[in-house]
Amino acid sequence: MSERKVLTKYYPPDFDPSQIKRVKGPKTAGPKVQTVRLAAPLYVAPLHNSSMKCTTCGEYIYKGRKFNARKETPVDEKYLGIQIFRFYIRCTRCSGQITFKTDPKNQDYACESGAKRSTEPWRVGRDETDEERLDRLEREEEERNAMVELEAKTVDAKREMAVADALDEIRTRNARLERANQEGVEVSVALPADDEAERQEREDAEAARRAFEFARQVDRMTEEVLDDGVDDAVASGSSSTSALTPEPNGGGTTSKPGSATIASAASASSKDMPPPSFKRVVKKKKDHSAALGIKKKPSLV
Repeated sequence: MSERKVLTKYYPPDFDPSQIKRVKGPKTAGPKVQTVRLAAPLYVAPLHNSSMKCTTCGEYIYKGRKFNARKETPVDEKYLGIQIFRFYIRCTRCSGQITFKTDPKNQDYACESGAKRSTEPWRVGRDETDEERLDRLEREEEERNAMVELEAKTVDAKREMAVADALDEIRTRNARLERANQEGVEVSVALPADDEAERQEREDAEAARRAFEFARQVDRMTEEVLDDGVDDAVASGSSSTSALTPEPNGGGTTSKPGSATIASAASASSKDMPPPSFKRVVKKKKDHSAALGIKKKPSLV
């Protein structure tokens, strides 16, 4: 039994390493060739159940048959920048050489020599007519304009939603008006946006005018009350001082006739005028129902 891993080698007694000559061969010219393992790649024909037939002996080589093939890479053969590869195999019956290469244009393989295909899928299809060609071009154009169609569909959907909302609003308003007519209640119809805004501005201006006018009236009433109180205080003070002032000649506590007349007039005016009122003034509440467009029913009492 031989060794699985050779560690020592036998050298005969007459071995002379100087007699061994190293030979350096020339570099191989042409395309690079390497040995690869592959299966018969060509499609199976629907009638013969085979992929290709040898032209030398007539042997059918089925799809999926394994071969030790030589792979060649031609430098000058490319299709749209895609490298084309060539394969060399031998027939399993007569050992005849068969050559085929890749076909990137049709996404398939093409036989060159030694065999022929049972069928070629790209040649089986019938030629299209002018109408079919026009239909195909129109279909391709529609596919290119897919984004335009999507935008148009979006616009149509938005328009339909707006129309549906408007119809719902009209139905709701009609139902409310019909229900109000049946019940005998007056309902204010919603005005357009512009008219509603103008109406609210007018109501706000009227409310502001009323508020300022009421404030001016309150200020005017307060000033009148304060003026009346000051006049009464001045009149009472002058009467008391005139009664207590003695005559300059030293004749007792009698006062001058002019001062007595002023005092009597002040007392009479104080009796005629009503006393000042300091009662709290309650402001009138603002009616906001008019701004909301609500009409109140008149009271029955």
